[in-house]
Amino acid sequence: MSEVQSTDDFRAQLREWLEANCPPEMRGGGATEEGICWGGKNWVFTSDAQKAWLDSCSSKGYTVPTWPVEYGGAGLTRDQEKIFHEEMNRIDARSPLQSFGIWMLGPALLHFGSHEQKLHYLPPIARGEVRWCQGYSEPGAGSDLANVQTHGEDQGDHWLVNGQKIWTSYADKADQIFALVRTDREAKKHLGISFLLIDMEDDGVETRPIKMISGISPFCETFFTDVKVPKDRIVGTENRGWDVAKYLLTHEREMISGSGALEAGGRALGAVLSDTLEALDATLKADAMRCEIDALAMGLTLERYKDQAEAGQGAGDASAMLKYMGTELNKQRHELMMTAGGSAALEWDGDVGNRAGDWLRTKANSIEGGTSEVMLSIVSRRVLGLPA
Repeated sequence: MSEVQSTDDFRAQLREWLEANCPPEMRGGGATEEGICWGGKNWVFTSDAQKAWLDSCSSKGYTVPTWPVEYGGAGLTRDQEKIFHEEMNRIDARSPLQSFGIWMLGPALLHFGSHEQKLHYLPPIARGEVRWCQGYSEPGAGSDLANVQTHGEDQGDHWLVNGQKIWTSYADKADQIFALVRTDREAKKHLGISFLLIDMEDDGVETRPIKMISGISPFCETFFTDVKVPKDRIVGTENRGWDVAKYLLTHEREMISGSGALEAGGRALGAVLSDTLEALDATLKADAMRCEIDALAMGLTLERYKDQAEAGQGAGDASAMLKYMGTELNKQRHELMMTAGGSAALEWDGDVGNRAGDWLRTKANSIEGGTSEVMLSIVSRRVLGLPA
């Protein structure tokens, strides 16, 4: 059987499976917070259809289609993954599961984790049974992330962790946290840091939500007071957690950059804008078309980097470029939606939804995962080779 035939067969089989298993309620509207399934021990499904869709996809490995089958994935090739997303988009199917475990921790574990860690942690992530959050930033370690001061004291068979993290997204809803912890205070700045996995239910772990101007509060402060972390919960090598951190940051930035390549609510921006204007203003229409073209170009760029990753060439420092452009496109899209909505868009819960809150939320894109200023600095020095 030729490669073309096998690809056609895969598409046909996948299309048949999607038509049989994707409930009508799980088609369309998945870009809103209400349409997202985050999973986790305490997750409450919004409907029977949402649970059925997650169960169906996880049983096939489609929540993490390219992960190895033994770790909960479908083992798809890069070409099959493209077909998978094309067919999902064709029926406007919602993502069955969104997760920091999928976007960030999973790739880090696949690269740095032991076989035992992969078997233990990855399948529950794929099934949506465990929800993870990220413990990187601290009050004195934001853009200067290597300045983390949360400390793990060696107690023989475990570390005793004390310190504080900030901007830990959804920490109040997470089951586990992957955190950067300084385990050698005498080492140089980027050394002496370990990458630890901590249970949010452990004694001494406390979270406090941070209120935001948008009215939505995904961010939290997280405090560790004499938290016992077993030694087998380290990923990679002790005191070499910065290697894991950099690798994970690359995937986080690629994840954030994807927001710039996505259509608003799964629909073209022009269609969304026309919901509130019978005939778009010529200038607004031109701006929307320009934004859509840039988003398509961004999407193709992301696909090119994914193909390079399949060939063993990751995005590396170019992830800073992707993150910056994705951030700017997402902010631009919401600026246009606010403009099109007029005074109605200023309402927090009106006919056009919470556009004001969504617009305000995009401002955080310029900070999370690395500030835009830091991203531009990385691009100028490490990608373009310009002098410091």
